[in-house]
Amino acid sequence: MSLIQESFPVGPLGCNCSIIGCSETGEALVIDPGGDVDDIISRLTELGLKPKYLLHTHAHFDHIMGSRGMREKTGASICLHKEDQFLYDMLGKQASMFGLSADEPLPVDKFLSDEEEVSFGKYKTAVLHTPGHTPGSLCFSVQEKDSLLFSGDTLFSRSIGRTDLWGGSFDKIIKSIKDRLLCLDDSTRVIPGHGPDTDIWTEKNENPFL
Repeated sequence: MSLIQESFPVGPLGCNCSIIGCSETGEALVIDPGGDVDDIISRLTELGLKPKYLLHTHAHFDHIMGSRGMREKTGASICLHKEDQFLYDMLGKQASMFGLSADEPLPVDKFLSDEEEVSFGKYKTAVLHTPGHTPGSLCFSVQEKDSLLFSGDTLFSRSIGRTDLWGGSFDKIIKSIKDRLLCLDDSTRVIPGHGPDTDIWTEKNENPFL
């Protein structure tokens, strides 16, 4: 049995969509399906995986534009933090601000809570509520032999998420990162919502915002 993990950019702003799956059961999670639904499904098929949940780190349009298509084509449940419901409902307005159009989102199937665990096959990920980029921003932590953190737009390589959009707060994002993320093991690999991977040690020591 092994943990399968792949991340690749999707959608108009290159959101990092991540697939994590259990090789034994074939159950998987898709984190931030921000677009290019057919490409995501093709990769799942190639890996022999079936998505159980669609996890969203937050509800900015570039992270949720593929959620409806993924739900309709795979049956995977849409999961989000309740405090980002207002952004989720604003999908069309958000997209139009960037000259794009988006289908109306489907209802959220499951609202995630802080410190909840989401299981897929023989594995699980812990939900960390990390407000600041948005009120309902989440990170997903997988503590296995090689620990992973899917940090969304909260923490980037040597940077942090912007806080000048709806419900953003600089003070809250700094507190979230310091209290919830930097306490993870230094070797934890961080897969952010955009851009290259990093790790907790690097961000502790080299992130100018921290």
